[in-house]
Amino acid sequence: MNWNPSKITALAFDVDGTLFSSEEIILETYVEAIRRFSESSGIPLETPSRERIMVEIGKPVKTIFRNLVPQLEEGQRDQISDSVLSLLVEMIQNGKGHFYPKVLETIDSLKKKGYLILAASNGRMPYVETILRVSDTLRFFDPILVLDNEKIATKADIVSEYLSRYKLSPDQLLMIGDRSSDYEAARKNNCPFAFCVYGHAPEGEIQDWEVSLNQLEDLDKVL
Repeated sequence: MNWNPSKITALAFDVDGTLFSSEEIILETYVEAIRRFSESSGIPLETPSRERIMVEIGKPVKTIFRNLVPQLEEGQRDQISDSVLSLLVEMIQNGKGHFYPKVLETIDSLKKKGYLILAASNGRMPYVETILRVSDTLRFFDPILVLDNEKIATKADIVSEYLSRYKLSPDQLLMIGDRSSDYEAARKNNCPFAFCVYGHAPEGEIQDWEVSLNQLEDLDKVL
């Protein structure tokens, strides 16, 4: 794709693996959520390894739990998912997990340059808002869209809705992220893609990009 940085007016940020990493707390939350479900339901479940969980991070929540505990019914998977969400929110509010360097400074600078700051995450609203609030960047973001499994079922749908809502052409929005869902959201909408090399993607998952970011603050230099 030929892209022109001077045409960019909107920046759509993935969250986990782009602004914040849940890697150091993710196993703990899943272990506890599965333990609680097994205890209350009487259904014994094997705890997935950290590696298996990290492969799923970045996918829609329902997809994650369909892959991790396919033997359960959807309502049962939702119980575990809700428990993971509440545990993650609590941990992040208590300072667990870690933000990548210069998140606040970079987004502050880009906002001052006049860019529209958007969030494009597969995470649910309490998770996304907690991360942005704790990093003190929520104030820079325009109203956040998340998956609703109806009109907005994928991250590509989120980007499409932003393009429509703000009357943007595809070459005006840069999708910034680290996983295949971010890449697909950009490509399906014909938008340029900035690949966060420092994120959670296993080697070889992302094949091409318009911008490669070794750290988030590189974006401020590109734009």
